[in-house]
Amino acid sequence: MHQHTVQTPYMVGEVHFYSTELDCGPVLFDTGPPTPEGEAALLRHVDLARLKYLFITHCHVDHYGLANFVTRQSDAEVFIPRSDAIKFQRHDERMERMSALLGSYGFGSELTVPLKESFERNKVFPAVPERFRIVEDTPGLAELGISYLPCPGHSQSDLAYLVGDAAVTGDILLRNIFQAPLLDVDLNTFSGRFRNYDAYCNSLLALAQLRGRRIMPGHRQYVKGVDQAIFFYVRTLLERAVQIRPLRMLPISSILDQLFKGRLAEPFFIYLKISEIIFMLDLLENPAPLKASLEQIGLFDQVYALYEAVA
Repeated sequence: MHQHTVQTPYMVGEVHFYSTELDCGPVLFDTGPPTPEGEAALLRHVDLARLKYLFITHCHVDHYGLANFVTRQSDAEVFIPRSDAIKFQRHDERMERMSALLGSYGFGSELTVPLKESFERNKVFPAVPERFRIVEDTPGLAELGISYLPCPGHSQSDLAYLVGDAAVTGDILLRNIFQAPLLDVDLNTFSGRFRNYDAYCNSLLALAQLRGRRIMPGHRQYVKGVDQAIFFYVRTLLERAVQIRPLRMLPISSILDQLFKGRLAEPFFIYLKISEIIFMLDLLENPAPLKASLEQIGLFDQVYALYEAVA
């Protein structure tokens, strides 16, 4: 498995995509961002004329933004997670329901309108891939030497791809990065919101299955191990939840004011912080699932004191 790195214009900085050669031919995991630098990196590192398959970990712009570039430069089959296919197919409805969801937390057009403009200005949603297949609906991937684990939490669609002793994990496991759990509509029902906290607690059990594998992260050059990445994420989650605990009965807009004193201006950053706060309020309301998952994978003792401060 070969790691390739390209700079992005987004706050995440560098992003990695990966290539390998299997019996079926060359395989690519993620693409990098839809920029001239991204295109140049793909052409430099990947023989697109021979490429057989492209697998996307999740359809965030820095990870799948060049999917159409790949389809135009190759005959490769493109695979995306099912939840992302739903996002493409029902994009306008999803955006409407996202606005309603933010409205239910007290945020009206003063946020939703500039947030939509920010999405468009920053090209957060590149064009739908011109051709794609859905990973979860495709039999026979194991015959290629590829399997996958659904690990939602950061988004609804996060997949980890397993190839030999390697695991391509996108934004699921990162070294010293708290990947924001993004507020979204529940794509299974299109009513209410996706419960990132519940999904993350369940995903911890899947992530433990990656122990002993070489982790191929979407950002930062390496991950020392699954446990270290989980520990950093959970510790950060609990530390931030402790800050929010005295404010938990306030409206979310008031929590933002208390925490950031008006320093947040960019609508997308406000949206990220709203997402985090809701995630942590879910934890504060019901910390037991996190404890149960951490106990099951043997990591609870490392965060016991912080958990007690939250619970």
